[in-house]
Amino acid sequence: MEFVVEDLGLIPYGEAWAYQKEVHRQVVEGKRPPTLLLLEHPRVITLGRKATGENLLFPESWYREQGFELYWVERGGDVTYHGPGQLVGYPIFPVDREVRRFLRQIEEAIVRVAADYGLEAYPTPGYAGVWVGEDKLCAIGVAVKEGVSFHGFALNVSTDLNDFSVIVPCGLKGKGVTSLERLLGRKVPMAEVKARVVEAFAQVFGMKPRLWRKDEAQV
Repeated sequence: MEFVVEDLGLIPYGEAWAYQKEVHRQVVEGKRPPTLLLLEHPRVITLGRKATGENLLFPESWYREQGFELYWVERGGDVTYHGPGQLVGYPIFPVDREVRRFLRQIEEAIVRVAADYGLEAYPTPGYAGVWVGEDKLCAIGVAVKEGVSFHGFALNVSTDLNDFSVIVPCGLKGKGVTSLERLLGRKVPMAEVKARVVEAFAQVFGMKPRLWRKDEAQV
């Protein structure tokens, strides 16, 4: 079995959210193979199903005034930040009812990517995501509809970590965030990280990756 990889580059959150839903429909209907969307977002705050707003440190209007977009979405989890230098992946895969297993597979893929860089990363039982020490390297939050997942993970590569200070990330008080760049003390090419993520997904999910061609799109 194979999955396709589509690189959307830097794309506004709302545009990517709408596109996710279209790809999700195509996968549900069997018109497209399982798909991994890779992208970056401009600065945006998103709040998942567990969010009440209490982990926003300022009124919603403040974020917009400071140049953040803000969205309430259907993924799992609380509040998080996306921005340039963060690799966001949306695996739109059939998962049926095995959502926990699917989350563990995403975590394992990111742990393998970290290991490729000589980093010892780990998931934490009870909280989706991947950590190095006491700091979160990758946030994970998915939604499943009609047996197919959407939303996904956000891996900090060279993210401006200061932007996380305006929220309580994932609602976890007293915990920090980190990035590959901070941990390694050097620049990390985004293209290199994308390639390693694709390879890790191929290994963990047991599927062969290939690049998506626009002429394959079906309506």
